[in-house]
Amino acid sequence: MENIYQKINDLSEKYRDFTANNLSKLVKIKSLTSGEKDVQLELKRQMEEAGFDEVFVDGLGNVIGRIGSGKKIVAIDGHMDTVDLGAAGNWSFDPLGGEIRDGFVHGRGSVDQKGGPAAFVTAGRILKELGFDRDLTVYFTGSVMEEDCDGLCWKYIIEEDKIRPDLVVMTEPTNLGLYRGHRGRMEMQVHFHGRSSHGSAPERGVNAIYIASRAALEIEKLNKRLAPDAFLGKGSITVTEIISQSPSLCAVSDYARIHLDRRLTTGETGESAVKEIEEIVRGMNAKVELLSFSEKAWTGLEYGMDKYYPTWTVPEDHEAVQKGVRAFTGLFGREPVVDKWTFSTNGIMTCGTYGIPTIGFGPGNEVLAHAPDEKVPVSDLVAASAFYAAFIFEIAG
Repeated sequence: MENIYQKINDLSEKYRDFTANNLSKLVKIKSLTSGEKDVQLELKRQMEEAGFDEVFVDGLGNVIGRIGSGKKIVAIDGHMDTVDLGAAGNWSFDPLGGEIRDGFVHGRGSVDQKGGPAAFVTAGRILKELGFDRDLTVYFTGSVMEEDCDGLCWKYIIEEDKIRPDLVVMTEPTNLGLYRGHRGRMEMQVHFHGRSSHGSAPERGVNAIYIASRAALEIEKLNKRLAPDAFLGKGSITVTEIISQSPSLCAVSDYARIHLDRRLTTGETGESAVKEIEEIVRGMNAKVELLSFSEKAWTGLEYGMDKYYPTWTVPEDHEAVQKGVRAFTGLFGREPVVDKWTFSTNGIMTCGTYGIPTIGFGPGNEVLAHAPDEKVPVSDLVAASAFYAAFIFEIAG
């Protein structure tokens, strides 16, 4: 493999400008969730230019490129939607400029997470140039709608496209570390019902805001006693919104609702998390609701799922992790940092829901995700394109 590693390193460096320029083109195209059409067509063009065996757009709008036609299936995924730009005054450069300077590609989505797909396009070009012909099918997926609903794209790919990989690589930013999991999450609302009365005589009513407030304080206590996990850390829960209504501003509130952000560590499930809240609000005339997501993709197709995103980890001694370590070490002469993400990814669906072994490796530092002055080192893009190609050779044997 040593000779292959050197060839891959040489080619990834040769295509440094190709990768950076491709990313610049992607960054210049604004692509909020459900508005990814133009960026998807550009990614499709880039895959075709790189010589992929097949490139197509599925019904949800995911762009899927294929190299090889073997029995074993590996997928390399990166989502193409981004969050919005935020306050213009917080940026020191044009967030949609895609400027390449000082060794970085600048702009929204450069880290989270168009850099990964730009790198995997180059990896595909490297595989084709090296005449990759092993008994392996590699799908490169530029996926959609992740920012608003992690994993929805992979629910569609597996259930509707009928593509079920044996192994998945997520290209979300890892600062060139090798990641093997992250906490799960879920979104809940709790509805509280009271009884209105005139504001001049609040004792005649039952104030739903007070009931919700008491529950919120108990939820704060719950957060402090949630159990930790040695690898993923502690789960968490917080109230992120409270909304109320009453017949008028001179009346006691008869309804209140709180929104909960719940992060789930190992051993915690959607069912256990709901039961914890139901126990807190028992006797409060309240109902706990797990929220769902349903929106139209840029293709016009409406698709959805519950807002429950399971925790997932892959053991450090798993073949996928160990072959990732081997590819990294062979390319760069040192061992990678093996760690986890702070945030959530499409891995909640591939591994958390379907049990498909999933690892992560991506260019850029996740602290810049969703932040102003987002930028990714070109050197990270080069390293990532080399890693994806080398990993495929490792998996192919």
